[in-house]
Amino acid sequence: MDRLDAMKVFVLAVDEGSLAAAGRKLGRSPAAVSRAIAFLEERVGAELLHRTTRSIKLSEEGERYVEVCRRVLTELEEAEDIATGARAAPRGLLTITAPVVSGEMVLRPILDAFLDTYRSRLDQIRRDHGHRAVAGLTKDRIEEKILKPLHNKPGAKIDTLKKLRILIRHAKDLKWLTADPSDGIKRGKSKEIRAWTDAELAAFEKRWPFGTKQRAAYELMLNVGTARVDTHLTTWIQADAEDFEYTRRKTGVPVLVEKADSLRQALAALPRKHVCILTTEYGKPFTVDGFSGWLRAAITSAGIADLSCQPHGLRKTFGRLLADAGATAHDIMAAVGHLTLADAERYTREADRRRGGRRAIVKLEDHKANRKPQTHSAGLGNVAKTQGISK
Repeated sequence: MDRLDAMKVFVLAVDEGSLAAAGRKLGRSPAAVSRAIAFLEERVGAELLHRTTRSIKLSEEGERYVEVCRRVLTELEEAEDIATGARAAPRGLLTITAPVVSGEMVLRPILDAFLDTYRSRLDQIRRDHGHRAVAGLTKDRIEEKILKPLHNKPGAKIDTLKKLRILIRHAKDLKWLTADPSDGIKRGKSKEIRAWTDAELAAFEKRWPFGTKQRAAYELMLNVGTARVDTHLTTWIQADAEDFEYTRRKTGVPVLVEKADSLRQALAALPRKHVCILTTEYGKPFTVDGFSGWLRAAITSAGIADLSCQPHGLRKTFGRLLADAGATAHDIMAAVGHLTLADAERYTREADRRRGGRRAIVKLEDHKANRKPQTHSAGLGNVAKTQGISK
């Protein structure tokens, strides 16, 4: 069996979350996917995946090996692209003025990781749809051939449409298209991600103590409210400041919050090996997708089996905890970096609903207690020995 092909199968199975899903995408049976992974396990002499009938879970060896596979496959693809000239070189001039030391130690690694993140979706579009003719793009074909396969991945669907529109604008500049075939296609909404439960928070903290990168990432998202795109390139310069300050990449809103004690403790326990706080096992900054996969693996390793428990849910948890503590909607808006008061009011309304539910049960219990007689009739006096007879 081809080892590189087996690596591709293994990575896809991890990304899709099941052998069956990977098989459907590859046009292979689940048994064939399982054989490919078993082939790798035999070569490395360790179990990479814990399999059940419904799901798969990375082993500790698998967590390390999947990152190696991703790097090998990426470098192989880039080598092939360079050899064939398939990858177009970036065009245009980008000028940044900065001291040499800052450029080498701060800007360069962050920009490299940013570019990797930005082009990852474009590379995916090229791999999946590079055979399609630009001139043949229509609204129906975009919806049916490109977006419909992503119907169960709303986040990927939205991001694919955004990047596709960048390519379409470029094609119009080159006069390959006269109109935008994506006009009229609605972005849709990504699936609402829930906040973590108290039990899930406790399970993660038990599995990942202070001193681990997983705990540092967790504390950043939970106590600062950063999204994954804001977390993966957080620097020690930000961490060393008295308050934590950053600008949300999604909205451009500047955010400043005081560092929580648990966040200070997590950062203090972490060794400093790079300008970025969080790095891969190879000492490089994460891409957004790489960071998400790494943190999802940490969640699974903590024994949290519910797939709806997502890394981004920590940001939602931050808002929920602020509301539960009595923070106003304006306070939450400032701390979480929302653009509108309505976004922040969702947390206060939810907190009010929970408090109302608790008050309602207390009142119900009081009502039940008051319906019972305070004293028994037997204690109100002696019962007459004779009844109904008078003289």
